[in-house]
Amino acid sequence: MRPWIEASWPAPPGVSAITTTRVGAGVSQPPFAAFNMGLRSGDERAAVLENRRQLQHMLALPSAPHWLRQVHGVQVAQIAAAPSDDGDEPEADAAVTAKRGQVLAILTADCLPVVLAARDGSEIAAAHAGWRGLAAGILERTIATMQTAPQHLRAWLGPAASARHYEIGAEVREAFIGHDAAAAACFVATRPGHWKVDLYALARQRLIASGMSADAIYGGEHCTIEEHLTFYSYRRDGHTGRMATLVWMH
Repeated sequence: MRPWIEASWPAPPGVSAITTTRVGAGVSQPPFAAFNMGLRSGDERAAVLENRRQLQHMLALPSAPHWLRQVHGVQVAQIAAAPSDDGDEPEADAAVTAKRGQVLAILTADCLPVVLAARDGSEIAAAHAGWRGLAAGILERTIATMQTAPQHLRAWLGPAASARHYEIGAEVREAFIGHDAAAAACFVATRPGHWKVDLYALARQRLIASGMSADAIYGGEHCTIEEHLTFYSYRRDGHTGRMATLVWMH
């Protein structure tokens, strides 16, 4: 198996996007075997840095990825230059750039990675949309930070926990319904006080409400919990690694 999957979308000219898998490359040992990208997952730092080095080499990336210190918030980093040599990672859950050669990176292990790109290939963004960030407006904030108007954007929804396996409590459901009653359609009751939630559908609702066209939103076919041979899943395994979703302009 290849150590990454390519975005399933009609890529804008000069734009590439992928999500890494847990297999096919890497040096991390169990329970992180093998291609863990997360420095804060509990894995050996040297192993993660080697995995990141291998990824950059295999993809022939134009520069080192811009890794973020993700906190399930709504801060958006605007990227204009190569990452610093000191390894400092800005605290943010999304990044935007119009500079060619800059590689944006998001880490996930059930949360939803969202890639955005101008249809003409002139601007890109990547967002970490776990339920907290999604409910707080990370996608809306990312789109507002971009120079490209929403109707000229294209989106890819990368691998995340799907509605088949992702069960949540009342707090999560209320966070979305309180913002938009239409979000109720994205929840299916399972047992008292619990629902299965469709992160993909919630993201589509938020993107469309922000001005994007429904037919410009792609992806959403994977389940990190179910596809245990391919993806890390925090809900499934607890102590586990992280995938990286990258997007860059050649």
